[in-house]
Amino acid sequence: MARVLVVDDQQSMREYLEELLRRAGHAAQLVATVQAAASALEGDEIELVITDVMLGRQSGLDVLRRASQSRAHPAVIVMTAYGTDEIKREALELGARFITKPFKNDELMQLVHLSLEHQSLAHSNETLRAQLSGKSSAAPAWVEQSTVMRSISALVAKVAPTRTTVLIMGESGVGKEFIARTLHMQSPRVEAPFVPVNCAAIPEGLIESELFGHVRGAFTGAQGPRDGLFTAANGGTLFLDEIGELPLGMQVKLLRAIQERKIRPVGASRDLEVDVRLVAATNRDLAAAVKAGQFREDLYYRLNVIQLQVPPLRERREDIGALADQFLSRFASEQGRTPLTLTAEARRRLEAYDFPGNIRELKNLIERAVALSEGSEVTLDALPISSRLARAPEPLSPDAPLAPGFSLEQHLTAIEKSLIDRALVQAHGVKKNAAALLGLTFRQFRHRVKKLAEPVGASGVDANIDANVDAGDDEDDPRDEP
Repeated sequence: MARVLVVDDQQSMREYLEELLRRAGHAAQLVATVQAAASALEGDEIELVITDVMLGRQSGLDVLRRASQSRAHPAVIVMTAYGTDEIKREALELGARFITKPFKNDELMQLVHLSLEHQSLAHSNETLRAQLSGKSSAAPAWVEQSTVMRSISALVAKVAPTRTTVLIMGESGVGKEFIARTLHMQSPRVEAPFVPVNCAAIPEGLIESELFGHVRGAFTGAQGPRDGLFTAANGGTLFLDEIGELPLGMQVKLLRAIQERKIRPVGASRDLEVDVRLVAATNRDLAAAVKAGQFREDLYYRLNVIQLQVPPLRERREDIGALADQFLSRFASEQGRTPLTLTAEARRRLEAYDFPGNIRELKNLIERAVALSEGSEVTLDALPISSRLARAPEPLSPDAPLAPGFSLEQHLTAIEKSLIDRALVQAHGVKKNAAALLGLTFRQFRHRVKKLAEPVGASGVDANIDANVDAGDDEDDPRDEP
């Protein structure tokens, strides 16, 4: 979720944009004047500004200038129905993007997405430069308690000095981007940019322009030339995450760029040479995608020169405690707290949990625990409610006698609740996706959740799934339409 400042002197337009942004998961702050916008930009919370050019007798360019001088340096989208070439030229020089009124909703939201992606990239490179100069300790150390992670660490150290293409494979949240950054940090390219790109997050119609750039007039809205991410990463490392989601048409062009080390911006008549070390990552089985005709075989072999297969956290439980301690130290420091430790019971329950969201889930869990903990220890009570950390009831052995008081209904209900909760965590709260993981239709999923809404009682499993399902349960959420 991003915090977006909307500046428009028409209340109806402010409210309209607020609704569009809300549906996309962003929070909007609405103002009507340059002075109110300047006040909002005094902090560092605003990540994107959407402003009209005409603000009564004032100019949206004044908002743009204030944004460029603020600490946060937010991205800016300028809306105009009357903009002259001079106004557009000044706005482009200040780094803004343009959209002409009236606009289509999807056109604006694509611009919002691209602006935030570039903003995230800029902040990422600032953090990296701070790490290189020794001014930041935000980068976590490599955790390699497990044998498999020690092997991966050794292979990273071996291939980092080369320019060989690396393919990192593993489930979502296992730390693929961290490994890619480590490859960059240990390479001779360490002082050049590290540019991460989520291929799945870029609309298909814009991905070529985002990767290779475009010239002025290449397509509608291309008011001026813009460098692509290959150019931004020149001399450094380009990390293509979710490479398995790249459209087939773009796969051909990417293969050419890798083989010839040249790119052609959209609308250009000549190629540009680039020096980029490419690292790709995916949570898909690319070999199976090749057989299914969903991924080009030649690109697969070109990417898969060195393969790093990162196992999920549940297969390297030795790393859970060390990672938890690292996150405890980091978040306690960020919150100005004294060092914290896990109680023995909290550590045991963490190490027994399967973590369907992998390291990302563990990190979020520890951040929450630090915020809720009092004193110097993190207890089980400060961790997410017990059903999330409780493992599903073990299957009963066919030969085991049933204990007095055993309830088949409670046992099956506990298993069902545990699996629904795990699916919600793995699907990041998107109910339609959680239903698909369980092999259910959306309506079947909602029916089961409603049926399980009553407390289970003696099973020891609480109503955590109710909170997970109800949080953000917006009937208008397009992600959850059946």
